[in-house]
Amino acid sequence: MERVVEVHVPRPFVLDLPFTDGTRGEVELESELWGEVFEPLRDPAYFALVTVDEEIGTVVWPSSADLAPEFLYYGDENPYATYLEQHGEPVAVGPPDTRTVPPDR
Repeated sequence: MERVVEVHVPRPFVLDLPFTDGTRGEVELESELWGEVFEPLRDPAYFALVTVDEEIGTVVWPSSADLAPEFLYYGDENPYATYLEQHGEPVAVGPPDTRTVPPDR
């Protein structure tokens, strides 16, 4: 599974994320920030306090809220989760081209 290597906040509720495989993507999270754990992140200033936890390879906030790296990498089209849901067995997959840009960008 790919891991987040750094995080940038180009605008409120958006993360710019390079991954260990050299791909990079922007993830818009405003619609995902619901529920008790994510409610504090609805404040743009607090959202901007995001960092990378190198041990788990994903983004975290001071409140300990975090997001799974596979969600950040694949979004709602996570083929791993879909396969597990249908078959109960893991499978190796690659990222959809629409979520990646060349690493030299």
